[in-house]
Amino acid sequence: MENLTLPIWAYAYGSPAGQGIIRTLPEDFIVEETLAFEPSSSGEHIFLQVQKTGENTEYVARQLARFANVRQRDIGFAGMKDRHAITTQWFSVWLPKGDEPIWQDFETDGFTILSSTRHARKLKRGALANNRFELTIRQWQGDKVKAIEQLTAIKNHGVPNYYGSQRFGHGGQNVAKALAMFQGMKVGREQRSLYLSAARSFLFNHILAARITQNTWSQGLNGDVLMIDGSNSCFACDEIDDDIGTRLTQNALHPTAALFGKGESRVSSEALVLEKSVFEKYTELTKGLIAFGVENARRALRVNVSNLTWQFGDDDTLRLQFNLPAGSYATAVLREIIVD
Repeated sequence: MENLTLPIWAYAYGSPAGQGIIRTLPEDFIVEETLAFEPSSSGEHIFLQVQKTGENTEYVARQLARFANVRQRDIGFAGMKDRHAITTQWFSVWLPKGDEPIWQDFETDGFTILSSTRHARKLKRGALANNRFELTIRQWQGDKVKAIEQLTAIKNHGVPNYYGSQRFGHGGQNVAKALAMFQGMKVGREQRSLYLSAARSFLFNHILAARITQNTWSQGLNGDVLMIDGSNSCFACDEIDDDIGTRLTQNALHPTAALFGKGESRVSSEALVLEKSVFEKYTELTKGLIAFGVENARRALRVNVSNLTWQFGDDDTLRLQFNLPAGSYATAVLREIIVD
């Protein structure tokens, strides 16, 4: 099997035009969740909108469980959010009866309750319309003309939907641990899920990088499975005809790649050949994922970056604002324009 070291994944718009530093301060990385639905204002689950600084999502969830005197599994949240940031996100707490806690007493220097309401069901992972980002890159330097060209291309054509480096751990250690787990290393439930996700993400990123190198990551290949923008709905496409080509150009459809697992992949022809070429290089990972019963899925190769704006400051800063759908990474945008 080939080396599991993380490569520098292929870029869609040439090498980054500049370099800079992100996350100098928490306020340099601001994220706000938008739920995919409106809480109903009644039900057994209390929905809390929390603004947190310098704390990770699971820590806040544990503190909420302790404060509300409920089990950890009675806490829900829609997405994991960065620790080194200011993030506004939603949590749910199952409290079907009894007195409701005074949520303002829960507030600390690390998190603040912005609002509370009720809903009939627990908040599930991925139940987001999008995430809104406000990012500040400090000590930016580089080719400003090229940077604007790249930002304009991103605004018009989207970015490769890579999994971010945080998915893989420092130096890709989560992928190495997935391999060790497949070889018999015992791990807990949370680590098991983390390592399985890292292995699938590693394979996905390799497919995406190969498609970028072929210049087919956004145009499509015969035999692709295509995803309708703004949904998880997919359909197999034997041939990229004029109509499909137009919808791909308009960013209304996106080619997909496998999140490897058991079951029928649905791809065929050229797309199948490419995916198999990646899987054959990492058979220990694919066999391990099958042995652990992971079901296959599809993920879009491209993600639209909506409401993208940028501003170059006189203080050597570059400020970005944009929206991404749940499951996509701000680092996928940043990596196209800066080397941090």
